[in-house]
Amino acid sequence: MAKYVLLDNVNHKDLKIITDRSAKYGDSIPTVVTFPFEFRDILAHYPICFSKDPKSGQFHSIALLGFAENENLFLSEDGWDSSYVPLMIERQPFSIGFQQQGQSVSAEMQRVVHVDMDSPRTNMEEGQNLFLQHGGTTTYLQRISSVLEAVYQGQQGSMKFIDALIKHQLLESFTLDVKLNDGSDNKLKGFYTINEDKLNALPAETKVKLMDDGYLESIYMVLASFSNFRALIERKNQKCSIPSH
Repeated sequence: MAKYVLLDNVNHKDLKIITDRSAKYGDSIPTVVTFPFEFRDILAHYPICFSKDPKSGQFHSIALLGFAENENLFLSEDGWDSSYVPLMIERQPFSIGFQQQGQSVSAEMQRVVHVDMDSPRTNMEEGQNLFLQHGGTTTYLQRISSVLEAVYQGQQGSMKFIDALIKHQLLESFTLDVKLNDGSDNKLKGFYTINEDKLNALPAETKVKLMDDGYLESIYMVLASFSNFRALIERKNQKCSIPSH
């Protein structure tokens, strides 16, 4: 269970963060939330699709990392096997929070950094320092702050993007049949993608509006990212061919 607290340079002056990528640090996950502004980097490595929260019904855009629970095919003994790490992975063990400025009812809410003190990355012995010895923040914490701000902005933009997809009925569920080299058959289901037929049938003025809003480019990136399934399946085949000890 995560235990997020407000980060400050007094109580956490000696705090360190392990930035290695490993299953023991919680990186063995099959999907990670991503955002339209990040699609260009995600597209170079991972398939992009959508998942639906069974409780809220809210859709999220995600990067697919594996086919099974607790499976991340981009994790190796040497860490993360890709030149780009999704921002929602990189931000760990931090999150963005809000703190009221001033005591008045109308006081603005300021975005602040929280850290998960129960994360296996959080310790006092090894890893990246957050604060300089004589005050100030390290370049690592500055990077994390910029990542968290990007995530916050990305969440706002993603909601509007998905609202546009729903409005034009462009989301459809899909099932992917995966036959591995060892002869096993696997099904990937429970995810959504763009319905190309409905996309192509949209009126020209609707496509222009989607383009003006920056959504049409993101839509095509989602569709183009499906070519990454071939590489993901090959990663799965390589994992399956490695003998267990």
